[in-house]
Amino acid sequence: MRILITGGTGFIGSCLAEELLAAGHHLTVLVRDYARARLILGTGLELVRSLDEIKQDQKVDAIINLAGAGIAEKRWTQARKQVLLNSRLQTTRALVQLCQRLQHKPQVMLTASAVGFYGAHGPAPLTETSPVHDEFSHQLCLRWEEEARKAEALGIRVCILRFGVVLGPDGGMLARLLPIFRLALGGRIGDGEQFMSWVHRSDVIRAMQFLLTAESEAGVFNVTSPGTVNNREFTRELAAAVNRPAVLPLPATIVQLMFGEMGDRLLLHGQNVKPARLQAQGFEFRYPELKTALSACLCDSGSN
Repeated sequence: MRILITGGTGFIGSCLAEELLAAGHHLTVLVRDYARARLILGTGLELVRSLDEIKQDQKVDAIINLAGAGIAEKRWTQARKQVLLNSRLQTTRALVQLCQRLQHKPQVMLTASAVGFYGAHGPAPLTETSPVHDEFSHQLCLRWEEEARKAEALGIRVCILRFGVVLGPDGGMLARLLPIFRLALGGRIGDGEQFMSWVHRSDVIRAMQFLLTAESEAGVFNVTSPGTVNNREFTRELAAAVNRPAVLPLPATIVQLMFGEMGDRLLLHGQNVKPARLQAQGFEFRYPELKTALSACLCDSGSN
């Protein structure tokens, strides 16, 4: 397939590009920094700085849209919220406009979203049709998804991927936590009862490859491991994986003081999100349990 990717130099996108190239696909990646992207992605694929570089008679079989500023990187000031929104809507809108002018419409668009769509919830399991709690993360994901769905009017199969916390050996949340836990400075956050919907990066990439060719599948898919855990359990498993104690909890008041609304909604609240639709279609997770997922991440990073 000839595949266009946005967000291709990121934690998920760079690994995805490597896998797709190995599978024999032809890739075009939208980038901002050509030199940096070439260092990350290597050769064997096409880089473009603007979607305007893609000619209307160029064949694009699939689009994978992973672009968006990191939601947990900074406090959610009004300015930061606008950056988060713009980085998602502008790229997604531009992709739909590209599809409108292409003579050969893509067969499918896979577009990222997040479990933040559901807002804060308790321990009850959530599937793709569960009710939501209306807050900033929900509105952010909702508007992102609505923009992507406009491609459906062009006859394009749209798959919306609501990612959980993605675990991998060389980035994401785990890269921030490992140094802390290796120094025995880790601990639960708040009361530790908030659920964490996580997924190993390998399963994220396998799910995207699965949906690229599942011609009858469209709509929303939760991309989370079936083995969700609360923060207390996550803390215990991560501490065990690095053979260190985890006895220094981070009180809720400190989280709120340090990180404001972002910390309160992302760290002190959570969702128990289940991948109901993927499992119904027979998709099998390579890492359904946290212990084996963490072990794989640590092995890949050269740790015991």
